[in-house]
Amino acid sequence: MPDAVVAARWQFAFTIMFHYLFPILTMGLGVLIAVLKTIEMRSGNPLYGAAARFWARIFAITFAAGVVTGIPMEFQFGTNWSRFARYAGPVVGQTLFMEGVFAFFAESSLLGVFLFGESRIGRRAHWLAAMGVAFGAILSGFFIVATNAWMQHPVAYGIAGDHVELTSLWGLLSNPYVRWQYPHVISGALVTGAMVMAGIGAYYLLARRDEAMGRIFVRVGVASGAIFAMTSLFPTGAFHGENITRFQPAKMAAMEGLFKTQEGAPLAIIGMPDRERQELMDPIYVPGVLSYLAYGNFSARVTGLNDIPEDLHPPIEIVYYAYHIMVGLGTIFIAVMGAAAFLLWRGTLFDRRGMLWVLMLAMPFPYIANEAGWVVAEAGRQPWTVYGLQRVVNASSTNVTAGMTYFTLLGFMGLYLVLGVLYLLLFARIVNEGPRSTP
Repeated sequence: MPDAVVAARWQFAFTIMFHYLFPILTMGLGVLIAVLKTIEMRSGNPLYGAAARFWARIFAITFAAGVVTGIPMEFQFGTNWSRFARYAGPVVGQTLFMEGVFAFFAESSLLGVFLFGESRIGRRAHWLAAMGVAFGAILSGFFIVATNAWMQHPVAYGIAGDHVELTSLWGLLSNPYVRWQYPHVISGALVTGAMVMAGIGAYYLLARRDEAMGRIFVRVGVASGAIFAMTSLFPTGAFHGENITRFQPAKMAAMEGLFKTQEGAPLAIIGMPDRERQELMDPIYVPGVLSYLAYGNFSARVTGLNDIPEDLHPPIEIVYYAYHIMVGLGTIFIAVMGAAAFLLWRGTLFDRRGMLWVLMLAMPFPYIANEAGWVVAEAGRQPWTVYGLQRVVNASSTNVTAGMTYFTLLGFMGLYLVLGVLYLLLFARIVNEGPRSTP
């Protein structure tokens, strides 16, 4: 692969992975803020309204950081990936346009109303603004995931010379690949929002300050986290895995380190893929489970990498380890949030300092799990930019050198370091100030 293409891939990988740290939280927090406002409306307890306003401040700075870091990615379509933009732009441009017009602007406008309009618009209208922010965040995620789903499994298109054209907008939005990819992405974002909320609540309880608010954060965060940690596994993760097996068998084989096609394929719990030996080293298997997860049949035949042309193999080690990081962390989330939910039900969670420490220290890990999941999605699609239609080597710009790209990548790294530090300082300042009891 030419050096310029490798450089463009590194730049896009860095910028998109840094950017995604922020939408992960806003998509999850948007829903949880709406939950807090709904509880306030139903119970009349003003503490839930104060909790919603506190998290709206976190949402606002996260949303702003997401906007700033998202803009360079769009420019890269024109600078580094111009042949992809020309080839696929008539299709992916539709969903990206809809994300900007119907989701982003609605979300940002309603966020302003929620942050600054509570004393002017009344309780019910303020609740509707919270619901609108949550809907905008979730809708924004849908259009982005629908764009990615088309690149994973192209549908509703026709080839017109040197580019593709959209034949059905509904076909694009109802892509069978997006039906479970999108719920899986949103479930992961909700786990992130819930664990961050529970972690900050645990911090307040451990510090013995703002304890009433800390209990609300822990209660809502743990209850939500326990639910969505499970839905990330089933049904969203399980059915999305079936789609991957159906539409991208090479990705599934790399995810599991499956080199030989076999019936009753086992699920690899751990192991190290060895491409020279064409096997997993030191594996621990669960017999037949991969066949069941892929096809709902313990004896089903699953295609291995040896039956797929080598030039269509994704980077096996990257995909395999990223997938197992995601699954391993997801399993831990189920255990942690399940145990915390049990203690919450028993009425003893707020006094269990050990579990509160676990909740607080666990906050970074859902970010790692979400990022690992997207590494699986994107690295597993290689060598394709648009699966089965356009390869990565045919998608990059021809007049951009590797040196130019690496130079700008270093610039992005410096700027994003400053932005990241400022974001963390603002986040810490809001947490240190604590919730405000008045609008």
